[in-house]
Amino acid sequence: MTWIEAIVLGIVQGLTEFIPISSSAHQLIVGRLFFDNDGGGSAFTAVNQLGTETAVIVYFWRDIVRIIKHWGLSVAGKLPKSDPDARMGWLVIVGTIPIGILGLVFKSFIEGPLRNLWVTASMLALFAIVIAVADSTAKQRKTLDDLDTKDGLRFGLWQALALIPGVSRSGGTIAGGLFMGYTRESAARYSFLLAIPAVVLSGLFELKDVSDGSSDGWGQIAVATVLAFGVGYAVIAWLMRYISSHTFRPFVYYRLALAVVLFGLLISNQIAA
Repeated sequence: MTWIEAIVLGIVQGLTEFIPISSSAHQLIVGRLFFDNDGGGSAFTAVNQLGTETAVIVYFWRDIVRIIKHWGLSVAGKLPKSDPDARMGWLVIVGTIPIGILGLVFKSFIEGPLRNLWVTASMLALFAIVIAVADSTAKQRKTLDDLDTKDGLRFGLWQALALIPGVSRSGGTIAGGLFMGYTRESAARYSFLLAIPAVVLSGLFELKDVSDGSSDGWGQIAVATVLAFGVGYAVIAWLMRYISSHTFRPFVYYRLALAVVLFGLLISNQIAA
């Protein structure tokens, strides 16, 4: 991986991880269109996501510390499990189960056949429609105070769909939350918190595959991850303000336009599937 490639992919990761347009799709498209490779591969993508997930941890630091503290106290029996923050800790664990199981079971399939741009283009278009329907029909009556184990698992299943490039982790989880009646802000906040254990564990698990045991490439990985962190933090701050008073319609239009362009590039053999 060249330094230019690492810089570009790091910025792309930061720009696309949190808005519902699929960071994995953009990594694949940019990698194959401009660098004639797989966007660094699934292992690079997983490690690069550690940068954007660190941005989530920093942005929600106070909430995360409070949740972990109260969860630990509830485990020790010093706080009731009904405590809001302790309950959120348990619900993040519950919501992480689906993607953990499915990610391990279908690992070879996710890292192989699903990294096909025909699949990516199809998912960009399909989930544009899903997000549009969710956003236009959402009742937005529920907040995170209404979150229970059943909804936590449902959120987790929606998050697991992001194992398919083109779906979008935030797009899938937020769309699921909207279908369940949660507000945009609540769905987005839980989506970000829910992603932390899944992305961090996935990134750490894939560290061993990044350079096949060689020290080559770690400088580029570090640069890409730092850039993903900085850009990602700015995007989170912007998105949390944006969704309080705007719909997801611009992202739907963008996904559809990108899908059309990608289908055109594939049909004309301008990009390898």
